[in-house]
Amino acid sequence: MTWSILARDPMSGSFIVGITTCAFAVGASCPFVRAGVGAVATQSMTNRYLGPAVLDGLARGLHPADAIQGALAGDEGRGIRQVHAVDRHGRTAAWTGGNCVDWCGDAAAQDVSVAGNMLAGEAVVADTLACYLANDPLPFPERILSALDAGEAAGGDRRGRQSAALKLISTEDFPDIDLRVDDHLEPLTELRRLLSIWRRERAPGLLTAPRKDNPSGFTDLDAIEESWKARGMALRFRR
Repeated sequence: MTWSILARDPMSGSFIVGITTCAFAVGASCPFVRAGVGAVATQSMTNRYLGPAVLDGLARGLHPADAIQGALAGDEGRGIRQVHAVDRHGRTAAWTGGNCVDWCGDAAAQDVSVAGNMLAGEAVVADTLACYLANDPLPFPERILSALDAGEAAGGDRRGRQSAALKLISTEDFPDIDLRVDDHLEPLTELRRLLSIWRRERAPGLLTAPRKDNPSGFTDLDAIEESWKARGMALRFRR
């Protein structure tokens, strides 16, 4: 009941998942990312335990196909699951269970995988992948959203649309971008709007936030107050 695109940025090593569906809050259960390891989407009749299990396999160095098979081995519902993954080497693999609802399937290239089920047709996946491959100059998140737009133009989820999500991780233990549209008539349009707000209000702060290489982040009280003042906010720390 979903289609998604996973990708690795070979320049930065970042991983991203873009996903959309005609179901509520897809971002709460389907996309999984782990810095330095990979990205996974678990969909169809979603089993949330598969995402972390596949990432654990990738972390051990397994090929994505082997990591997926290992995760599915104990799942009696694997016939109704769809799972795909990309690892730190840009290798991909996908599983579409034999009981998934048509149209269902996947397509991939180096560093990118697309998979979906309950779709209007094969063109949804094919056009999503083709658009991604054709838009290399775009920033990574916008490239993913453009690809999903192409899939939507090809028919998208055969039932309609309701939710979407975008999750990107780079070097930290938590995502740089974690945006969700849980219930909206035009979820991809809304997701693009949220991304524009993230670029304006959240992205600049990532440079000064606590990170592995600077666990405390930027803590100069005077400088922070000056930045607030420049934005018209009369705020001061207690001293």
